[in-house]
Amino acid sequence: MSETSETFVLVTGACHGGWAWRPVAAELRAAGHQVHTPTLAGLGADDDPRGVTLTDCVNSLVDYVERADLTDITLLGHSWGGFVLTGAAPKLAARTRRLVFWNAFVPNDGESLIDACPPHYGEMFLAVAAASGNDTVTFPFEVFQQAFMQDASEETQRLVHSLLVPQPLGTFTEKADTTAFAALDIPTAYVLCTEDLALPGEWAWADRFLPRLKDPLVIETPGSHEALFTRPAELADAFVRACAV
Repeated sequence: MSETSETFVLVTGACHGGWAWRPVAAELRAAGHQVHTPTLAGLGADDDPRGVTLTDCVNSLVDYVERADLTDITLLGHSWGGFVLTGAAPKLAARTRRLVFWNAFVPNDGESLIDACPPHYGEMFLAVAAASGNDTVTFPFEVFQQAFMQDASEETQRLVHSLLVPQPLGTFTEKADTTAFAALDIPTAYVLCTEDLALPGEWAWADRFLPRLKDPLVIETPGSHEALFTRPAELADAFVRACAV
C-alpha cells in the first residue's frame, strides 16, 4: 500500500451502516491511514427510517465531516452511496482531495436510484416498501445471495444479510440534483469489482457510469458487490491505488 497517509471517509451502499466497513477499515488503518465510516440518517440500528430522504443522508454526511473538521479527505461511496457522494461533494469541496466511486451509481441530473435500476428492481423495491409497514426496502435473501454476494459461503451470506437494515424508500425515490456536482473540478476515480453481478447486462456499472465522470482513474479488483466482506484486503489496496489520482 501507499507510504502516504490518507484520510478516507467511506460511505456505504443501501441497507448498510458504518459497521460494514470494519474489515476494510482494519486493513487501511494497519497500513497507516485514517478511516471514518459514518452511518447515514435512517440507517442506524435505532433510527426511525420513516420519511428519511436522500437529502437527509447527504446532510448527515456533510454534518459528520464538518463536526469532525476533516480536511484533505478521500470521499468514497459504494453503490447507492454514489448518490450521496454527488449530493455531498459540492458542500464538502473545500475539504475533499478526491472522489472515489466503488461500483457506485453516478446519477444523471433528475435521476433517482429507482430510475437508474433495471425495471424489475424498481418494481421489487416499491412492492417491498408497500408491504413493509414503515416505507422501507429490504433485499430478499435470494437476490442478495445470487447477485450481491455470490462469492461467499451460504453461512456468510446469511450472516451478512441478517445484519442489513431496512433502507428508507425516500432515499431511492428522491431525484438527484447534480448541477453543482457537474461543475466540480475534483479528481475522481472509479473502483470496479470485476465479479459484481448486482447490475446485469446493459445495466452494468462500468459502461453506464464511467462516462459520467471527468476522466476518472479506473482501478479493477476482484470480488462481488459485497467485496468489503469477501475481499477486504484486495479492496483496501484498490482504494489506496485510487489515491493516485
